[in-house]
Amino acid sequence: MNQLSATAAERNWAGNYTYRARKLHRPTSVDQVQEIVANAQKVRVLGSRHSFNDIADSDELLSLSAIPPDIRVDRQASTVSFAAGLSYGGVAEALMAEGLALHNLASLPHISVAGAVATGTHGSGDANGNLATAVARLELVTSSGEIVTASRGEPHFDGMVVGLGALGAVTRMTLDVEPAYDARQRVFEGLEWKALFEHFDEITSCGYSVSIFTRWGTRIDQVWVKSRVTNAPESVRSDLFGAVASTVDRHPIVGVDAVNCSPQLGRPGPWSERLPHFRMGFTPSVGEELQSEYLLPRHHAVPAIEAVRALADQIRPVLQGCEIRTMTADQLWMSPAYGHDTVGIHFTWQPDQPRVESVLVDLEAALAPFHARPHWGKLFAARARAIAPLYERLPDFIRLVEHLDPRGAFRNPWFEARVVVGA
Repeated sequence: MNQLSATAAERNWAGNYTYRARKLHRPTSVDQVQEIVANAQKVRVLGSRHSFNDIADSDELLSLSAIPPDIRVDRQASTVSFAAGLSYGGVAEALMAEGLALHNLASLPHISVAGAVATGTHGSGDANGNLATAVARLELVTSSGEIVTASRGEPHFDGMVVGLGALGAVTRMTLDVEPAYDARQRVFEGLEWKALFEHFDEITSCGYSVSIFTRWGTRIDQVWVKSRVTNAPESVRSDLFGAVASTVDRHPIVGVDAVNCSPQLGRPGPWSERLPHFRMGFTPSVGEELQSEYLLPRHHAVPAIEAVRALADQIRPVLQGCEIRTMTADQLWMSPAYGHDTVGIHFTWQPDQPRVESVLVDLEAALAPFHARPHWGKLFAARARAIAPLYERLPDFIRLVEHLDPRGAFRNPWFEARVVVGA
C-alpha cells in the first residue's frame, strides 16, 4: 500500500481551508484504490484542491495523482480516455500531439478533470455546455471496492457525471474530442452598462467564448472575445457596442501584469493556448484570492446583473474582479446548468473570508428571485433547504447516492449540510 499518513495539515489551493483528514493516500493503481476505499470508514478524493470549501474533505483523503495517466485515443469513437487524476493541461498536451481538441476549457488549465466535472465547472460560450457535458463514459470505485462504469445514454449516467464526490472514487474518464482547431482572442475596454443590457445577446454571441469582466464601477472593464480561426480572414472590429479594442495584452483584473495571460490582440494559436485565460503551466494567485459563483437561467441575466450592481458599494471593498459568462443547457442532474441556458456571475474576492461571507448573505438574497444556483466548489452561504428547490432531480440523485454508497463512506459534513434536506 502506497500511503502517506498526514503529519502536517493539508490545505487547499487558496489556503483558506485546512483539511481535517488523518490520512492522505497516494495509490499507484486502481487495485490500491479499491482496497483503500473498501477499508475506509469515511473517505473522499482530493483533486487539484481548487475548491474553496470542505466539499472534498473527509476522515481519509485519496489522491489519484500517482496513478499513471494511461491516455488512450479512440479515433473511431472520437474520444479520449485517461486516469481521472489528470489535469486539463495534461489532457490538452496529449490531444495536441494527436491533432485533437476538447470543445472547451475553463479559465485555468491546471485543474483536475475529475474535480471540475464533479462540480459542474465550465468554460464559456452561448453554444457550449459545461466541461461535464463532454464526458462520454466514467469509471468509479464504490464504497464496497467494486468498479462501476457508466456510458452516455445508460440509466443513471446523467446523475453520475456531476457526482459531487458522493458516489465513489472516479478513477477513469472518457471525453468527447474533435479535430484540433486554432483560436484567437481580442479584448474590448470600457463597455457601458446600458450597452450591455441593450445588446446582451449580441455581445455574448459575438465569439465562440465571451467573458465580461467588471469591478461593478461606472463602466464594464473588459470584454474578452475568443473566436475559432477559420479559412476566412478575421473581421477586425475597432469597437464592441462602444467598448474600444485594446491595443495591448490585458489581465482580467485591471492593473495586474498580463505576462501570464494567454495571448491576445488577435494572434492565432492552438485552442489549448487561447481558450484558458492563463498560460499553461502557470498557476495564478495561489493563496491570494477566494472565489464564489452563481449560475442562473439566462432569461434572468439583465435583472440579476442589475441586482448585483445595487450591492456594488458592499461588494467592491472585498472584490478583486468579477466575470460574467454564458453556457448552454444540459441534462446532468446536479449541474448548475441543468434544464436551461445559463449565465454565471463569478466573483474573485480578496482573501478575507469573514468579510466575504458577510457579503455573500446579502448577495444570495439579492439573487434568490432569479433562482441562482451556487457553484458547488466555491464559497456560498446557502444550505440544503434553500438549494434543494433549484434541482428537480435532487431526490433521484439522493437515491443514487444511497444505492452506490449504502454505508455512506463518501458522505461528509459538506454533503449533509448543502445537499441533504433535513439531515
